[in-house]
Amino acid sequence: MSLRLRLAVTFAFVALLTAAAVALATPTIVGRGFAQIESDASAMPGSGPGRGPGAMAGIHAQQVQQETTVTLIAIAIAAAAGASLIGVLLARRIAGPLSTLGVAAAAVAHGDLDRRSGLGSRSDEIGSLGRSFDAMASELEQAQVVRRRFFQDVVHELKTPLAVIDATTNAILDGVYEHDDRHLRTIRDQSRLLARIVDDLRTIGLAESGDLPLRLGPVAVRGLIDDVAQAFAARAQASRIRLDHDASPDLVVIADVDRLRQILGALIDNAIRHSPEGGAVAIEARPAGRRVRMSVHDSGPGIDPADMPHLFERFYQADPARDRSTGTSGLGLAIVQALVEAHGGMTGAGNDPEGGARFWIELDQGRLADGGSAG
Repeated sequence: MSLRLRLAVTFAFVALLTAAAVALATPTIVGRGFAQIESDASAMPGSGPGRGPGAMAGIHAQQVQQETTVTLIAIAIAAAAGASLIGVLLARRIAGPLSTLGVAAAAVAHGDLDRRSGLGSRSDEIGSLGRSFDAMASELEQAQVVRRRFFQDVVHELKTPLAVIDATTNAILDGVYEHDDRHLRTIRDQSRLLARIVDDLRTIGLAESGDLPLRLGPVAVRGLIDDVAQAFAARAQASRIRLDHDASPDLVVIADVDRLRQILGALIDNAIRHSPEGGAVAIEARPAGRRVRMSVHDSGPGIDPADMPHLFERFYQADPARDRSTGTSGLGLAIVQALVEAHGGMTGAGNDPEGGARFWIELDQGRLADGGSAG
């Protein structure tokens, strides 16, 4: 039964109980009063000037009426008090879970994020509120775990290049390494990696907070994919990977063209790194309802089901043996998700039935101005 209905039933019960008590008592009291009047009138002597039997009966009837009224009021008050007491007990029973929820909310507010309401099994509005509260507390607890892990990962990722820079610099100063360009390049590369990690983290933070400036406009998808594929042609050729691309004609999305180029570049870079020598990477774009789906398919080993929920997490490495020697920040897919969501789009990944992994994004379709172009 819903809480609203329970309250309505409680108040109705209090009112009915009061009315029933008064209604049941009234006939008895009124009947007793009339019987008393008749009895007294028949026994009353008719003597004295101006004080005949009629006058004396009238005076006595008025007294009986007053006594009856007082009695009815007393019974009504007693019935109302009893019904109110029952109503208070019922209201306390109904309000008790709210007090329990308040205690749980106070505990969560003070950092006890594993506290739950214990009301989720109820089927009324309080149960719904309890389940919502428990879900909120669970999300806060998970967010705290993610935040702690994120800071640990940041420390780890920044510590590695800093350690390399410090060791290389000390080795040069101590005479262990000669002052040659090879060691200077190591320091430069690690410094660039540090700068990229910091810049990527800033981009993700701005995108997730909604503060990332986006110059939105219509973008011709086929032209953009041609440009991005051309930019990665040399990289793919050096890795002996065939790079194919195909897009339906006249597809247009509403996006920031530079950020969309960054998104596709991150997906292609990821696909090339996970494709074996002699493999292939395919870029496709097709309409998907009111949106356009752009996907990048590699010919690698695919995605382990255990890794699937974590692919877009910061610094997550599906291959624990992989390090940052390739110059990647470990934030590519996290940036993809943050940028796509900043555009109001969706992103996802899965294993292709023909082998390999497929990453995709969806953005809203748009229209080019007459005679105009974009991308």
